[in-house]
Amino acid sequence: MIQFPNCKINLGLSILSKRPDGFHDIETIMYPVPFKDALEIIPASDGEFMFQSTGLVIPGVSEDNLCVRAFRLLQADFGLPQVKMHLHKVIPVGSGLGGGSSDGAFAIKMLNELFDLGMENEKLKDYARMLGSDCAFFIDDKPVFAFEKGDMFEQTAIDLSGLFLVLVIPAVHVATSDAYREVVPETPKHTIREVVGFPADLWKSMLVNDFEIPVNSKFPVIGKIKQQLYDAGAIYASMSGSGSTVYGLFAEDPHFTISPAHTAATYFGAIL
Repeated sequence: MIQFPNCKINLGLSILSKRPDGFHDIETIMYPVPFKDALEIIPASDGEFMFQSTGLVIPGVSEDNLCVRAFRLLQADFGLPQVKMHLHKVIPVGSGLGGGSSDGAFAIKMLNELFDLGMENEKLKDYARMLGSDCAFFIDDKPVFAFEKGDMFEQTAIDLSGLFLVLVIPAVHVATSDAYREVVPETPKHTIREVVGFPADLWKSMLVNDFEIPVNSKFPVIGKIKQQLYDAGAIYASMSGSGSTVYGLFAEDPHFTISPAHTAATYFGAIL
């Protein structure tokens, strides 16, 4: 079985407060986008588990990969036989796009189907939440207003269909834990839920990602790319998640090209 785990962008991200469990209460809108990894899972005919990856290098040991952790969770509860897993990594690690979370969530969905476990999506989300805060989003893989740790969802009517998306991923790695340490939680003047109801031409001044200022102070390339996207005619541009990806939304294909100063960046464009 082969599937193609996609990533997401965040439309605004407010860090509201520190939780007693050490996490943070946040608010954001998560929106799926068609920039994808590839994941294959098949039963192990030789009875030996295997995980291998190609494409971009994934730091750390295999047992820490969210695909492997997803398998171990379900294996423990359902007695699953061993499998072979092959992940071809395209979405950069530490880019704020949730690529690893998506891989883990898709692994859960694929194992549920491959072994006919019969779990509905709400149960799959419960398992995904054990892997990480973003993971549960990728079970339904639809636009949502996310709150609490970013793992509780409400439907949202926001629809970016027909807009052209540009992703620029500079060659810098942003650790989410480091980004959180640099942010002082606070309640915004206007909630994200309110702001996305305003005309999109107001988003530039009102739809804020709280991670952006501290991350840009460490990696000024973030702000430079964002300005370049606006100079190219973006309706709205922002950093996604805790970075480092910067995205722009355009009314039409801007034929955007990366500045020579940013040639180490990855570029992706698509119609949503």
